[in-house]
Amino acid sequence: MQPRVNIITLGVKDIDRSRQFYVSGLGWKASSASNQDIVFIPLLSVVLSLYQEKLLAEDATVEYSSPAFRGITLAHNVSSKEEVDKVLSDAVTAGAKLVKPAQDVFWGGYSGYFADLDGHLWEVAFNPFWPIQEDGQLEIPK
Repeated sequence: MQPRVNIITLGVKDIDRSRQFYVSGLGWKASSASNQDIVFIPLLSVVLSLYQEKLLAEDATVEYSSPAFRGITLAHNVSSKEEVDKVLSDAVTAGAKLVKPAQDVFWGGYSGYFADLDGHLWEVAFNPFWPIQEDGQLEIPK
C-alpha cells in the first residue's frame, strides 16, 4: 500500500451549514462534483469531504455516535506566528469555537486549536523546523 491519503471525510450534522463555514467562512472552494448530499473541497494534496455523519456511519457499517472527542485532529500549518493568530481569528469569525488560544508550545513552535461547527478539531500551527514550500507543502525531514 502506498503511503498516501486521498480524501478525508468529516461527518457533519448539517451539510449546508458546514459548506457555508468552509466555503464562505474560511474561503475554500467547493468542487463542482459537490451536490446537496456531499461537499468536496480540493486542498493541496488531499480532498476534504463533508458528509452527513449518520450516513457516514451507515456507509462504514458502524454504530452512529457523536463523541465529544473523536481521537483525531487536523492540522493547518502556516508560515508565521502572526498567520496562526489571523487564521484562528478568521475561523472564529466564521463560526468556529476557539478551543486553545495560540501559544508557544513544547516542541518549539506556536499553535492553537479551533473546533468547526461539528466539533472537529483543527490545529493551526507555525513550525519553524518545517518550512512551507512554494507549492504549499510542508518541508519535513525524510
